[in-house]
Amino acid sequence: MTATITAAVFGGIDDHSRPALTFYDDATGERTELSWATLGNWAAKTANLLVDEVLLEPGDPVIVDLPEHWQTAGILLGCWWAGAEVHTRAEADLFGDATVGFTDRDHVDAHPDVEDLIVAPLDPFAMPVPGLPPGVSDYGTRVRIHGDQFAGPAHAGGALDGRTTTEVLDAAHAAAAGAGITPGGRVLSTLEWASATGIVDHFLAPLSVGAGLVWVANPDGDQSARATTERAGVVLT
Repeated sequence: MTATITAAVFGGIDDHSRPALTFYDDATGERTELSWATLGNWAAKTANLLVDEVLLEPGDPVIVDLPEHWQTAGILLGCWWAGAEVHTRAEADLFGDATVGFTDRDHVDAHPDVEDLIVAPLDPFAMPVPGLPPGVSDYGTRVRIHGDQFAGPAHAGGALDGRTTTEVLDAAHAAAAGAGITPGGRVLSTLEWASATGIVDHFLAPLSVGAGLVWVANPDGDQSARATTERAGVVLT
């Protein structure tokens, strides 16, 4: 079996102080930057939440119905580290046996059958989401108590909407090569990664080869100046 996606991604990083993900939201003015170390901490906390608290087993399905965000990145990587198979919003109806899911406040009602539904706040500081209905919990509150190191399953099979770990990693590497993304580089992108294809081609592609991702939500105009400021050698819009 193949190592988890997350283990493969972080296994190729030699300097964890480098920026891994820089998140902009031009509608709010937010800029949040996570080093590889910090992104790894969020992924580890998420994996520990799933394994130690939710009691997830390798191969169990987890719904991730979230927009592109730095918290989404930590959740996706944490799910894979725990050995889960991620199912996106488009495929959620095909996997009714998922007992745990991550979503945002606006889509809580879309998952009435998920026993353990966790809402990501999607704000710069992961502050608690107020007014959640009974049985729905806040990601920021739950994840903070868990450790920022993870020693979990070394292998995984299914990874993303029916694709195996090997298939996902191979596709991510191919997408990186096709876009001219190189190890240690920087990629500025406005392309979606809420769908399975987007997650592979626009999120995992740079990370899988050790490149940093600068992602812009609600982009306001041309991104050339920002690409220069962020030293992004590849721009995908």
